[in-house]
Amino acid sequence: MATSLLLLLDDITSALDDVALMTKVAAKKTAGVLGDDLALNAKQVTGIPSDRELPVVFRVARGSLVNKAILVPTALLLSWLLPEAITPLLVIGGAFLCFEGAEKVLHKITTNVFPHHGSTQKQNPTKDRAANADETSRIRGAIRTDFILSAEIIVITLGVVASEPLSTRAGVLVAISVLMTAGVYGLVAAIVKLDDLGVLLLRQSYSASQSIGRAIITVTPWIMRFLAIAGTVAMFLVGGSIVLHNIPPIHHALTHWIHQYTPETITVLMTLANGLCGIITGLIALAVVTGARAMKGI
Repeated sequence: MATSLLLLLDDITSALDDVALMTKVAAKKTAGVLGDDLALNAKQVTGIPSDRELPVVFRVARGSLVNKAILVPTALLLSWLLPEAITPLLVIGGAFLCFEGAEKVLHKITTNVFPHHGSTQKQNPTKDRAANADETSRIRGAIRTDFILSAEIIVITLGVVASEPLSTRAGVLVAISVLMTAGVYGLVAAIVKLDDLGVLLLRQSYSASQSIGRAIITVTPWIMRFLAIAGTVAMFLVGGSIVLHNIPPIHHALTHWIHQYTPETITVLMTLANGLCGIITGLIALAVVTGARAMKGI
């Protein structure tokens, strides 16, 4: 019995080592998506009242965990029963991400061209309802976006551990899901509370603390503006990358051309190609959705 127990413990230790090793490899593979995920989610919190920032981040993080709780078993099941369905679903998700980016840009343009007047004359209850509706809309949008990015992370991770036993695959997927969620939303929470840290330092009696606090308060709005722009750009880059990489003829031809003529700029050119593909995909998807809404009279 003692020997059996030792063998069991040795098997468990070996499995955990495999999970840790594969998790490290998968984390490197998904690092780029993590940066985009951070920019997109920080963007969603931009403009929210200070006292609602952390509750919103917490609700989106909770939604992200629910997304991954759905995606992990679904990915394992699909990889077993219908592996060929993973790529089309990922492309649909990428196209949806491009659509959301195009919709946000269009909304920004129309808002600037046709600004809404009279909003400052609304009564407080109306403002409160509008603020609550905007917060709920932001949270739902962030969770939808997180679902697509989480799906990409899960699929990339699944590719890394495809040849591993089921227990290792499941362990790595769960580990990556928890680590990515904690990392992204921990950083988002820290970023959105930078201004509060600046105010706290500014109230200290030490001149060095006050200088640091003043610098943080000055820089924070610029960081938030950058993240708002970077988040929208990331929608096109991530979505375009998913779509382009899953159109083999175009992707292979483009990669071959870049390697043949300008190999030293492959990263820059592929990024531009992903962004261009994202913009085109987003415009097409937006036109289709807008046409469908018009036909239905929405």
